[in-house]
Amino acid sequence: MAAAASDGLADEKAPGTIGVGRYEEMEQDGASSTAKSRLSGLLWHGGSAYDAWFSCASNQVAQVLLTLPYSFSQLGMLSGILFQLFYGLMGSWTAYLISILYVEYRTRKEREKADFRNHVIQWFEVLDGLLGRHWRNVGLAFNCTFLLFGSVIQLIACASNIYYINDRLDKRTWTYIFGACCATTVFIPSFHNYRIWSFLGLVMTTYTAWYLAVASLLHGQVDGVKHSGPTKMVLYFTGATNILYTFGGHAVTVEVMHAMWRPQKFKAIYLMATAYVLTLTLPSAASVYWAFGDELLTHSNALSLLPRTPFRDAAVVLMLVHQFITFGFACTPLYFVWEKLIGLHDCRSLCKRAAARLPVVVPIWFLAIVFPFFGPINSAVGSLLVSFTVYIIPALAHMITYRSAHARENAVEQPPRFVGRWTGTYVINAFVVVWVLVVGFGFGGWASITNFVRQIDTFGLFTKCYQCPTPPIPDASWPFPGGLHNLTMLPPAPAPSPAHFFRHHRHHSRGL
Repeated sequence: MAAAASDGLADEKAPGTIGVGRYEEMEQDGASSTAKSRLSGLLWHGGSAYDAWFSCASNQVAQVLLTLPYSFSQLGMLSGILFQLFYGLMGSWTAYLISILYVEYRTRKEREKADFRNHVIQWFEVLDGLLGRHWRNVGLAFNCTFLLFGSVIQLIACASNIYYINDRLDKRTWTYIFGACCATTVFIPSFHNYRIWSFLGLVMTTYTAWYLAVASLLHGQVDGVKHSGPTKMVLYFTGATNILYTFGGHAVTVEVMHAMWRPQKFKAIYLMATAYVLTLTLPSAASVYWAFGDELLTHSNALSLLPRTPFRDAAVVLMLVHQFITFGFACTPLYFVWEKLIGLHDCRSLCKRAAARLPVVVPIWFLAIVFPFFGPINSAVGSLLVSFTVYIIPALAHMITYRSAHARENAVEQPPRFVGRWTGTYVINAFVVVWVLVVGFGFGGWASITNFVRQIDTFGLFTKCYQCPTPPIPDASWPFPGGLHNLTMLPPAPAPSPAHFFRHHRHHSRGL
């Protein structure tokens, strides 16, 4: 059992020739029934549908929860709610497409007696097997770049959050510290081993979301609150692409599916995870925006506007732990790619694999220090990377994979009747491609890059403390009480008389 846990995949039985769309359950090696083995299975070794649901829901919301009120201030209340519902549904659809393509690819490979016991299937391999190496290269480039910046965002969020309970260190210094802490994720072998972390991560974001909602309602609206959004197209589409990023967290869908004992059960899991996430994001974002309005335009982290209390400190600490977990979620697929590149993916030594993974963390650490723009970077990543990685490429790949009548007839999974079978699926896919290409990548890319460049011009690269409060100017009048302006109220000193001058001069001469 310990050996299986260290590899994260060794519990999978060698697959034989299986029926279309069916899988042998990945059972544990399980000869041992010791208490230690049972505890390891309970906390460490997960592969059920519940584990996948926790992984999807926990990974989807993450630090974006703290930037959604900022997006509402850019979009306005109505648009903010509608975009969340729309992109939540669209994200669930493309996650469904990815799961169908995974099932298709894996079924074909297992018919050829492929053995995946010590190999994690990834999205670029699915594209390679179904559509060829050009699709593989495009998918690999977009997916790795997105996951790289997704990890960068988690580090930035860690530094931004901890600053609100300990500002003795600036945010850049906190980024150094949390970069070292997050590097410990190299010791987590695969998504099999995130069972307890996924559960805890969702509990943490649930607390934080409802804290934001309740604390904002109890705080009430600030004096002179204004809800003027939307006011500018740049801000409008920046907020929209941040929500696009929120529900585009399924870049790790294939790895999560591969960690399941029965991957064919995944189809509806992402939709159910999205439904739960909406119960967190809608109340929290709407409540914070109602309370603070346009102040959020200059406060991309919602926690910065709420007064410091033990409840807020608890939310900060819980989000820090959750961002560590999400960092691991985003980085683990990158670890797999790197292992495959250097030929260590099938190595059974956990220490060797951990040491080999460390170079992946270094560029993430560096980029988090260069671009510490909490909030704007989410929109830029959403428009330029998420739009292709988890929306356009899956929709196009599904359309091309099943473009022939033969492929549709022999598909492992047929489209559901309620979407109109193959015709309805093609219409939906075409709509996703056009919408995301024009609105998400086109307008969203223009707005996000404009806003991102503005942040660079305002704060500069390697900024020490992004959006930190301006420190108070020291009172230059000290030690004069009441300030230097009070000195003007003192009567002017009288000029010395000539007699006084001569007495002082005679006394001084005698002293010499």
